[in-house]
Amino acid sequence: MKAAVFLGPGRIEVTDIPVPEVGPGDVLVEVRAASICGTDLRIMKHGHFRIPEGTRRVLGHELTGRIVEAGADVRGFAVGDRVSVAPNVGCGVCAMCRRGLNQLCPTYDAFGITLNGGFEEYMLVPAVAIERGNLFHVPDAVGDEIAAIMEPMSCCLHGQRKVEVSPEDSVLIIGAGPIGCFHTVLAKRAGARQVIVANTRQPRLDIAGRLGADHLINVSEQDLHEEVMALTGGEGVDVVITCVSKPDVIASTTDLAGRLGRINVFSGLGDQARPAIDVNALHYQEQTLTGTTGSSVTDYGDVIGIIAESDVDLTPIITARFALDDIEAAMEHSRSGVGMKSLITFDRGGAR
Repeated sequence: MKAAVFLGPGRIEVTDIPVPEVGPGDVLVEVRAASICGTDLRIMKHGHFRIPEGTRRVLGHELTGRIVEAGADVRGFAVGDRVSVAPNVGCGVCAMCRRGLNQLCPTYDAFGITLNGGFEEYMLVPAVAIERGNLFHVPDAVGDEIAAIMEPMSCCLHGQRKVEVSPEDSVLIIGAGPIGCFHTVLAKRAGARQVIVANTRQPRLDIAGRLGADHLINVSEQDLHEEVMALTGGEGVDVVITCVSKPDVIASTTDLAGRLGRINVFSGLGDQARPAIDVNALHYQEQTLTGTTGSSVTDYGDVIGIIAESDVDLTPIITARFALDDIEAAMEHSRSGVGMKSLITFDRGGAR
């Protein structure tokens, strides 16, 4: 079968590899669509500490497909089922796993990192992932392309649960890329009374507007602090969510939030992770600063239900589609920031 194999930083090769053998508790998934994530781009640039040098790994952890083979011991799933996976497989016994936070398991496995992921024609879902609840049915109401972007939306749901977005809240989302747009949809769904989205690129802001944002701030033309204060009567917002990896943006959040403001640092900074934080604002205004990473299997399952029941059209978030042979062009397009989400799609007869 054809697969895009990561060989090391800056090196990926589309080649033929064997179709995985299916054990008694495994399923084999014919991949229909896989989305490129910022994590894939970071691995391509820097590698990953869980991918030892010399390891050949198929990346891609945002995907959907159809089961074409199931082991004799598999229960609850069958050949022909449309499925997707929550990528982080916990050990099942550590303190984090016992709390339902499989994404924080210190010895996790993950599709596209320690396990081959979705940038291949057929992907093996091992028995342990099924046992841990990482394999999900995809409802008929959710098409393949949307199913391939459920994972990042589940991460956004996890972030919003951390800051408990509610109908009483004014929410500021800094960044209008795919993540910012998912946060927009979820904040509106939570009933937030005011959703403000800020970004430097007007086309992305326009998409956020189509997805329900109440106010759009183009920070290349407007002062973010002045606009936020004008929109909130000088009080500041109740919730700030950062969706861009810039130290100065994270440092500015305490000035944008009001009393009892809750801040979620959704965007990591890598080696730059030392922004100056106004501790006095946290102290005297009793603000709360949080961070989140990934999502749990519970978050993932909940997002499937949210998408299946929602009338919000998420297709504007997908702006480019590539064949597997064009994986390098797809990654370059994602890296450029020109569009939004890039998908690797497979020519399958009857795909939804």
